[in-house]
Amino acid sequence: MKAVVVERYAPIDQIDLKEVASPRAEPGQLRIKIEAAGIGFVDGLKIEGRYQTKDPLPFIPGTEFAGVVADAPGAPGGYQPGMRVMGMTRSGALAEEIVVNPEAVHPLPDGVAPEVAASFRANYLTALYALSARASLVAGEQLLVLGASGGTGIAAVQIGKLLGGRVIAAASTPDKREFARAHGANAVIDYTQAGWRDEFKALTNGHGADVIFDPVGGEVSVQAFRSIAWRGRHLVVGFAAGSIPALPFNLPLLKGGALLGVDLAQIPVREPDVQKRLMSELTGWLADGRLKPVVGRVFALEDFREAFRTMQTRSALGKMVVRLAR
Repeated sequence: MKAVVVERYAPIDQIDLKEVASPRAEPGQLRIKIEAAGIGFVDGLKIEGRYQTKDPLPFIPGTEFAGVVADAPGAPGGYQPGMRVMGMTRSGALAEEIVVNPEAVHPLPDGVAPEVAASFRANYLTALYALSARASLVAGEQLLVLGASGGTGIAAVQIGKLLGGRVIAAASTPDKREFARAHGANAVIDYTQAGWRDEFKALTNGHGADVIFDPVGGEVSVQAFRSIAWRGRHLVVGFAAGSIPALPFNLPLLKGGALLGVDLAQIPVREPDVQKRLMSELTGWLADGRLKPVVGRVFALEDFREAFRTMQTRSALGKMVVRLAR
């Protein structure tokens, strides 16, 4: 099969597409024919060896996928060949096939395209876990979404609206702000401008942010926390800006605010029942049309480098997807 193979940690231009042996499913496992794979910021870090944990070399990158069950020895979890699934795993998704345990996948509702499913699980589960399970966002609260045009950010905009929040989307360019508005943001703001906190204060009538969804990091995170409402919750999702902020401890004291960490990788182990409940909720919204996930650009497997470059330039709207099978 064809697969993207990382033989040494390096920039994406030095990573190759190779022919490798197809994986074999043992009893209790599933072999999936991958139709589409999502590309996220974490995938880029892993390829370069800059993520918090390093995948042993060599490895096939990619954590999120959608496809069809090709082999299911013993029908683990009730899965049978021909069933459509979406899944998330530590690595291996940028390939024509993958072998996973049944816990890594979830049945795909009818009518959902592979490109949608491959850009869905990580972003939307992160957003729902953060906003519901961690921040307990309730209807009417003010939600500030930083980096609102990225894959996780736009998911937070949509999930925040479904939960009844008033969503203010922060993004760096007019195109990104319009993108967030088109997908449900009540208001938008340019957080690269020096006076953005004054504008945000006016948008909330002086109230501030009840919840801040923050996949950005850097100095903007500290500035956002200064605009938090009393007993507000600041969700630490990631550091796309490239630097980890240093928050003065007097700010949580003065604001009565809380920093809440969001690490999707730990949920399956530490809170499996929560993940199961949230995935059921998400797929229900997906099946009944209440949630329409945003797909960014779609690339052929042979163009995987361009997909990564587009994602890494921060010019992307939504999540990049690689399409494999037709």
